[in-house]
Amino acid sequence: MKSIRFILLLIPSICIGMNGSAQDIQDSVIVTMETGEGNLRIVLFTQEAPVTCSNFLKYVKEAGNQGGEFYRTVTMANQPDNKIRIEVIQGGFNLKNMDTGTIKPIPLERTSITGLKHKDGTLSMARSDPDSGSTEFFICIGDQPSLNFGGLRNPDGHGFAAFGQVIQGMDVVRKIQVHPADGQGLTPPVRINKIAHEK
Repeated sequence: MKSIRFILLLIPSICIGMNGSAQDIQDSVIVTMETGEGNLRIVLFTQEAPVTCSNFLKYVKEAGNQGGEFYRTVTMANQPDNKIRIEVIQGGFNLKNMDTGTIKPIPLERTSITGLKHKDGTLSMARSDPDSGSTEFFICIGDQPSLNFGGLRNPDGHGFAAFGQVIQGMDVVRKIQVHPADGQGLTPPVRINKIAHEK
């Protein structure tokens, strides 16, 4: 899997959107991730985070059939050097058949602007520096306010770009989180067989 792996500083089958209603979800973009542990359905908040969603959907279109993998798990027990601890799983697209010249970083859509928050099941863009996210993403397990703008998990205080919400499959997310790992690296990574635009 030829992708940049950033060091990171996602309920029932239908749910209420971050800033809206069940009707908002019915009218929104939904993607499915088919993993080795089961499927996830994720609604993308295209109105609140248009740049990040457009970027993600670009890779769904160009590389979704190649899938990807979840390769990192962050638990309360495996981050002893962090004063502010989080719980997430992190993964990315499989880009082996893509022209790497088309992989470009995008501007960070800060939660202070989008109004989205890092809640249980939130899909967010992984990054190193601000405006460096591209193909890597993570899913929150439990509410993670330290990942919002002004949060202290990342010393720069800009937080991460929340842009989606798991609406089905959080049991799968939690199953992946407790897979065997060497430190934070899943051993082996959990395969994402396909990422598809549902509608």
